[in-house]
Amino acid sequence: QVQLDESGGGLVQAGASLRLSCAASGRTFNRPPMAWFRQAPGKEREFVAAIRGITSTDYTDSVKGRFTISRDNVKNTVYLQMDNLEPEDPAVYYCAQGGSVVFTPANYHEYIYWGQGTQVTVSS
Repeated sequence: QVQLDESGGGLVQAGASLRLSCAASGRTFNRPPMAWFRQAPGKEREFVAAIRGITSTDYTDSVKGRFTISRDNVKNTVYLQMDNLEPEDPAVYYCAQGGSVVFTPANYHEYIYWGQGTQVTVSS
């Protein structure tokens, strides 16, 4: 069993930055596929970013150039650096872990473990 614990959410003004963290514990693969999704009230869960292996990353178009996903394998932690936050970014952000391989990073069905979510709020 794998447990994912997210942290780093909060309330910021538009244009500010936040860094989300997702610490994994339990039995897990070496460098498993990891992703961030988000869900705003009344909307479906949306893919944000994913990392496979050491440096292979994917982003949804709306966050390219503003968000950066990275990982620290020693700490078993994945980060989402969010810069220049926009009024469209507020949501509950979820960390997810896949099995040994994820074929379509944006497909949330491919992820096995999920964190409890952390709220991000952006004021204009």
